[in-house]
Amino acid sequence: MVQNTVVAVQPPVKNDDDAALIQRMLNKDPDAYQTVMRRYNQRLYRIARAILRDDALAEDAVQEAYLQAFKHLESFRREASLSTWLHQIVRNEALGRLRKSSRAKEVQFHFEGNGAEVVRFPGNATLEDPEKTMAQRQILQLVEDATDELPDTFRLVFVARVIEGLSVEETAELLMIKPATVRSRLHRARDLLRRHIDNRIGPVLLDAFPFAGKRCDRLTANVMQRLGIEQ
Repeated sequence: MVQNTVVAVQPPVKNDDDAALIQRMLNKDPDAYQTVMRRYNQRLYRIARAILRDDALAEDAVQEAYLQAFKHLESFRREASLSTWLHQIVRNEALGRLRKSSRAKEVQFHFEGNGAEVVRFPGNATLEDPEKTMAQRQILQLVEDATDELPDTFRLVFVARVIEGLSVEETAELLMIKPATVRSRLHRARDLLRRHIDNRIGPVLLDAFPFAGKRCDRLTANVMQRLGIEQ
């Protein structure tokens, strides 16, 4: 399996930039390929991950989708954006892998929801605060586990709308469904997610506002110093 890598995520490309990037890729410009992948890696990975619920399988699916897309650039029709085209290729690749897996069953995505609320994941904690890093990781894991527990019919729309922040129209276009379906299924997904988190938030809150490690040592040393007590 491939190794996970961290890449910078750039804003979605505009349609007028699509043509230039595609032409550069057709001319075998390596910078153009890298620009596209760095721009869409995270979003495409999240779509694949929502379908496959496995990190390594999702990354493999994205890589295979890129290969297929880049091999067929000349067939890309300019009515849709490059982003939408790549999304659909990744979705089809992930669904194909799911159907081939031993646990696969026929998956049909019918989705609905209200306004988008992009999940703002906590930023990286500094090396000075490992306790905060652990707390943030627990929050992220809680969200990831709750999302994985969503039924197949709700998970992909939740990832597209809430985690990726796609609009109702963009989600409907990506999943080839009606906007009204996007809205109603997203509402249901939020309810299910909220219940899952409510059931598990108690143990997580026990570790909230950590104060240990270097911060604890620093405070203790300062107090001891002000008291004039040698350590």
